[in-house]
Amino acid sequence: MADQVPGNSGLSEEELQELVAASDAGARNPAGPVGTALAIVAVVWSLFQVVLASPLSNVLLPGDLINNSRQIHLAFAIFLGFCAYPALKSSPRGYIPVQDWIMAFVGAGIALYGYFVYDKIVNSGGLADDTDKWFALAGLILLFEAARRALGPAMAIIASIFLLYVFFGSSEYVPEVIRWKGASLKKAMSHMWITSEGVFGIALGVSTKFVFLFVLFGAMLDKAGAGNYFIKMAFGALGHLRGGPAKAAVVGSAATGLISGSSIANVVTTGTFTIPLMKRVGFSSEQAGAVEVASSVNGQIMPPVMGAAAFLMVEYVGISYFEVVTHAFLPAAISYIALVYIVHLEAVKRNMPTLGNKVVSMGKTVGGMTIFFAGFAALCYGVQYPVRGIVALVPEGAGWVLAALVFLAYVALVWMAAQTDDLVPDDPNAKQVELPEIAKIYKSGLYYLLPIIVLVYFLMIEQKSPGLSAFWATALLFAILLTQRPLKSIFRGTNDTANAFVAGVGDLINGLIDGARNMIGIGLATATAGVIVGTVTLTGVGQVMADLVEFLSGGNLVLMLIMVALLSLVLGMGLPTTANYIVVSSLMAGVVVELGANSGLIVPLIAVHLFVFYFGIMADVTPPVGLASFAAAAVSGGDAIRTGFTAFFYSLRTVALPFVFIFNTDLLLIDVTGFQAILVAITATIAILVFTAGTMGWFLTRSRIYESVALVLIAFALFRPDFFINRIQPPFTSIDPAQFETALAEASEGGELRLVVSGPDFDTFEVKDTTLVLPVTGESAGRLEATGLLLSPEDGVIKLEEPLFGSPFAETMQSFDFYGDDPVVLKSVSAPADQMPKEIIFVPALLLLGLVAFLQSQRAKGTREEGATA
Repeated sequence: MADQVPGNSGLSEEELQELVAASDAGARNPAGPVGTALAIVAVVWSLFQVVLASPLSNVLLPGDLINNSRQIHLAFAIFLGFCAYPALKSSPRGYIPVQDWIMAFVGAGIALYGYFVYDKIVNSGGLADDTDKWFALAGLILLFEAARRALGPAMAIIASIFLLYVFFGSSEYVPEVIRWKGASLKKAMSHMWITSEGVFGIALGVSTKFVFLFVLFGAMLDKAGAGNYFIKMAFGALGHLRGGPAKAAVVGSAATGLISGSSIANVVTTGTFTIPLMKRVGFSSEQAGAVEVASSVNGQIMPPVMGAAAFLMVEYVGISYFEVVTHAFLPAAISYIALVYIVHLEAVKRNMPTLGNKVVSMGKTVGGMTIFFAGFAALCYGVQYPVRGIVALVPEGAGWVLAALVFLAYVALVWMAAQTDDLVPDDPNAKQVELPEIAKIYKSGLYYLLPIIVLVYFLMIEQKSPGLSAFWATALLFAILLTQRPLKSIFRGTNDTANAFVAGVGDLINGLIDGARNMIGIGLATATAGVIVGTVTLTGVGQVMADLVEFLSGGNLVLMLIMVALLSLVLGMGLPTTANYIVVSSLMAGVVVELGANSGLIVPLIAVHLFVFYFGIMADVTPPVGLASFAAAAVSGGDAIRTGFTAFFYSLRTVALPFVFIFNTDLLLIDVTGFQAILVAITATIAILVFTAGTMGWFLTRSRIYESVALVLIAFALFRPDFFINRIQPPFTSIDPAQFETALAEASEGGELRLVVSGPDFDTFEVKDTTLVLPVTGESAGRLEATGLLLSPEDGVIKLEEPLFGSPFAETMQSFDFYGDDPVVLKSVSAPADQMPKEIIFVPALLLLGLVAFLQSQRAKGTREEGATA
């Protein structure tokens, strides 16, 4: 019998890995020639994606393969999906039935249909003929079946409902509010399979171009041994503190989140070690599992390598990945800080013991970790200066010189690692827990940081595309996997270089296989979600959803956001994060922006997408279907539902933050200066810690109800100082619409005016309002013309004509009916008022915090004195 994992309910290490495989890479793993053939297919898929992302792809691959890379990507995903995922629980695991072989080959062939008839499709303008439509329909059916196997029934059911709506949207059984004319089979199949609007749309394109390389990067970094190194470093730094195993679980999961894009794999990888140790110091099974779930799931929001949905944002929002990371960094960082604080408060409340006999200072530990992360960030940023110097000295051969320097640095770091023993996983259930010492182990894996530095450098400094950045980092990992074992053998003088090289080749091949298998579900999810996106674009149901949600929310933006959050959570019960994000953002992102503008709040599109993303990651937490919670419960032996609810409670800050940054975009570092960014980071960190203390019922000692309320109020004031200052002093002064042109000409350069435009909606003909933000730029005389707005004063009102095509507000105002009986008018104009700095609200908030701290410290002091007397 396989060894039991300590502290769990009886699942062995093999069974846990099978749990991960069943959810992420397929539960079927046939042996013999068939298994070898599938491994070869997986390796070929990985190598194809690496070559596709390389700078030499145009030389190494024919143009037809590059143009049809999405079809090839999906063909691999469907083929491996039918081979790796059994149809039913009772289906065989050790071999592949004949019907699955047939569906695998037919599905892959139909996925490649666009490649085989590429010229015909181009010549027809993407319109399907009678042959095309039947191939497309068969392709959709097989895609839905593959998605059902890999992702569960929810994804396939939702996509099927949307597809049925395309065909039968005109039926009397469809509610009138969402009824549409319907589409023929030929029209629907053209849209969904032949063109790039449906299955082969943006989502699958991002999966092909970006996501695969990052998943492969993580799989190979894990094969190199980085996962165990990060966990040991986290335990060496934090394991000796009170509640140390839980704190180490948080930090270790944040680090391994860089390696694994899967919450479930992250839970099992770190949880088999962290959960038993958490239970050992006093956490219940459910609490231990919940800490691991909360920290593992949040790995998807932690830059620089976020979940797959972050790469979709690049295309959906139309900004660079660098900007996505910049906007996402602060909320993710303070979210993890809050989780560390949560487990600290749990440990203090329960007076948990420490592990080991090492006495450490909390201050020194935090200081040391801060210095390490600051130093690592400085290294990633500072490397650009020597690079620029080398490029200036040898512009023609700079690439070769830099590659040689990176290799020399790698060899030097491997030599350092060879001076210590290779790290092996510890037994968390040993009688005497010997936590690792940083001073002894840090050298053994410093070279793992090199690919991360390369990745961050290309992403953040050079601002190259995510695909190219991941390619260079992955190329370095190829070299590391092939050479780390032989180099260590040489440096240690063991004379086993040949066997070490063979083992390295095995590591590389296994990394390529794991990367491909981990991509099956993501490839199928993005393709299937394309049907939902295609339905929205074909039927216009998105606008209908906007009207419906606006009606249900009564035009209230907060209620609207709550509805979007609930929709994400409900869909998250059956959909993985990426699919959930695609569905909800396709339906709701534009609605939130539009409704915000209608109510006078300008919500940046990136803020809305991050809002959806944050609630999308709760898919793996939310009971009753949160898979990460089930995985954690399998390790801890606790109840899966209670683990999920506890994890959701620990994730309250992940739930609260999106609502905050919708109304205070400073948290996303949008339009802030360097000094403002530092101030925002400090106050946001204080705010999230205070919010955590308020919701946990413990600050310096157990909080009374009014103290908890006060702490939450203080956190709100620190997060949203504008809420209070706007009620003390109005943020805008009104200007007569008739004076708009004059006010625009006289406004200071760099300022802004806000216009409220009112008029009939193009679809519903009902009068609606929307807010336009007009930046003040250029010479005074030409400012109005530059806006593209056409004013027509008449009957005491300022009427608006349809904006000039291509002008700044042409797209924003296209939802108005400019040719109806009711005119579109300029309802109001306002300019920013002179207002006290909103940061002044921090003063009373911090004074109130000081009062709460004083009251609690006095009470805690009295409790200690009573205990000493007793």
